[in-house]
Amino acid sequence: MSDARHHQATTCRGCLHFHVTYDPAFPYGCRSMGFKSRRYPYFEVRALTGAACLARQERPQGAGAAPNDRLPPKS
Repeated sequence: MSDARHHQATTCRGCLHFHVTYDPAFPYGCRSMGFKSRRYPYFEVRALTGAACLARQERPQGAGAAPNDRLPPKS
C-alpha cells in the first residue's frame, strides 16, 4: 500500500461517518460512534482502545461532503 493510501486508511479523512461539527471546542465528530472531539475521532479511538477504528467506512465516490442518505431529493 502506498504511503498516501496507508495514511488515508488510518485516519478519518475519507470516512463516511466523519463530519465537521462547527463547535469550536469540539470541531470533529463521528456519526457512527456518536461523539465530538478536539482531535480526529480516529485518534481518540486509538488512544482509548489501542486498536484501529472498526467503524471506518470509505466514503462512496461522488457522495460529496454528506452521506447519500443526507443528500436532498432530486427534483
